[in-house]
Amino acid sequence: MINYGFTKELNVSFDQAVETVTAALKKEGFGILTKIDVRGKFKEKLGIEFRNYVILGACSPANAHKAILAEENIGLMLPCNVIVYEKDGKSVVGIIKPTVAMGMIDNAGLKPLALEVEARLKTVFDSLG
Repeated sequence: MINYGFTKELNVSFDQAVETVTAALKKEGFGILTKIDVRGKFKEKLGIEFRNYVILGACSPANAHKAILAEENIGLMLPCNVIVYEKDGKSVVGIIKPTVAMGMIDNAGLKPLALEVEARLKTVFDSLG
């Protein structure tokens, strides 16, 4: 168990896990700004085969705006990363805990926002298989 994120194994295909988590994020007001195909990049840049693994950059524009107003350099910590990968015939979903990520920034004004975003991401997590 990691302390900086929520992780869960799902008994669905990799593609279905990506679709499910994307839909759950959308339901909670998050869009996907980036989708990094780690498998594809490892093949392209390193010439190695790797299992399916994607990093989704999830963003809630209203909360990103509030965070940037509170701490203009917070963009270094945005968006909220969500990962989906294959492991032992299952799909694994991991979602960052914003309270942990924002905890390294000395700005008390960010704490309530981090708690709010984390609660919404936990709702997404709890809705998954």
